[in-house]
Amino acid sequence: MRTGPDSVGPLPPAGVVSSPPEDRRPTTSSSTPWLVLLLWLVAGGMIGRSPLRADLWDDVRSRGVLRWGDDAEGGAPYLFHPEDDPTKLVGFEVDFAAALATRLEIRDQFVQNNWDMLLPALRQGGSFDIVIAGLERTPENLAKADLSRPYFVFAQQLVVRAADTGIRSLDDLRGRPVGVLSATASHRLLERRGTVEIRVYQDNVNYFRDLEVGRLDAVLTDTPIAQVNLAGNEKLRAAGPPFEPGYYAVAVPPGETNLLARIDQAILGLTTNGTLQQIYTRYGLWGAEQEGLRKWTAPAQVIRRQRSALREWKTYLPMLLRAAVTTVWVTCGGMTLAVIWGLALAIVKQYGPAPLRWSATAYIEVFRGTPLLLQIYFIYFGLAQQLGLKLSAGLAAVLALGLNYAATEAENYRAGLLAVPRGQMEAALALGMKRRVALRRVLLPQALRISLPSVTNDFIAMFKDSSIVSVIALVELTKEYQIRAIDTGDYLGLGLLTAGIYFAMSWTASLGARRLERFLQHDHR
Repeated sequence: MRTGPDSVGPLPPAGVVSSPPEDRRPTTSSSTPWLVLLLWLVAGGMIGRSPLRADLWDDVRSRGVLRWGDDAEGGAPYLFHPEDDPTKLVGFEVDFAAALATRLEIRDQFVQNNWDMLLPALRQGGSFDIVIAGLERTPENLAKADLSRPYFVFAQQLVVRAADTGIRSLDDLRGRPVGVLSATASHRLLERRGTVEIRVYQDNVNYFRDLEVGRLDAVLTDTPIAQVNLAGNEKLRAAGPPFEPGYYAVAVPPGETNLLARIDQAILGLTTNGTLQQIYTRYGLWGAEQEGLRKWTAPAQVIRRQRSALREWKTYLPMLLRAAVTTVWVTCGGMTLAVIWGLALAIVKQYGPAPLRWSATAYIEVFRGTPLLLQIYFIYFGLAQQLGLKLSAGLAAVLALGLNYAATEAENYRAGLLAVPRGQMEAALALGMKRRVALRRVLLPQALRISLPSVTNDFIAMFKDSSIVSVIALVELTKEYQIRAIDTGDYLGLGLLTAGIYFAMSWTASLGARRLERFLQHDHR
């Protein structure tokens, strides 16, 4: 579930996949054979596999190494770093990969890759040969890669706080916030039901923390993840028995039937000789449901073709627009805070007493010198953990963006203040104005006009930077794009729609800024 999108449905056999359309472009004249060759190679790359590429199993065998892709952030019990040796990687999928490679008489090699890009990277080829990452064996995933016979049986488990004794199933959570991992069976199940408020997370750790502190009322996840997080945790409990069973499978690039057949044979061997039972028992995962792996047979053939977001824009554009609303209010809220707080910092740094100037300088350097992602984690998770300050995801996002960008805006305003000729302040003081009045009536209006282009540029930049708030379960535009792209496999079409929305927002902001500039440059006396 950690890496594979979508719900459990009819399970097709390994190797069933919708093939991309064959390239049927007309050839050019014989006077330009190099152009024909170039188009042929490009077309082969766009299809996902070059016609000149050798059989992948031959490459693996000659190399003597089976490279498997996964994300080390997947966590226990899949793969994780033990406390006594943070340089070591362990987990039941680590052991399974080693056993699989041994069965194939080669070595295994782990390759780190962002989990939501595992299947696109597999199709592209080059970094790793297969994916072992809790990938669900569903028709949706079979449209993007060939999948092996199952190596693990999982189910859905609802987890709630131990004190919430009234919650026994999803029916008791109508309209309440439930955390899920992005683009997984849990996520799709809740979307189909449409009865709860879905909070989407990118890892298997933080939604349990949010459940403990009260930001969520429940978490829906796979049984291995639930088992690890419930062990020894008196604050949480399982709400009802597991349901919606499904399978994890190994993914190989489309069309690599030779490699797929050997992996299927190896998994069957590991199942029948008791190796899988030994591995899963080691992590407390063996149970009666795993016994069915020995007798598993491929179900009726089901083919799911990849969807085109451009052809089905009436379905996907509203989804992206709803997520864009989140992007807009987070950006506008963050920029409002940045403008106000940045102006205060600039004035203090330029005209305040020494202790305040030093404090303003330290603030600016710290917030400009540390990553925005780190600041978001500190505000959202750190304050809740250390001080019990449980900010909502939206408020934490606005605060993090606003406080971070305030450091930049402070320097923009300070540059504007320094650009105003010194004689302006001297003339105002000579006319009997107090320094505070001269600053407000003479210097600031001119400095703001000078700083406006830089502030506008930062406002537009924040539209893009706001995508980082998805790490605290806010589904903004970029995160919605990632979720739907994983679901459909159409990164290009959805990317064009998403880019168009970002351009529309940025262009609107630019037009508004130009109008404001013209207004401020006009003499209203």
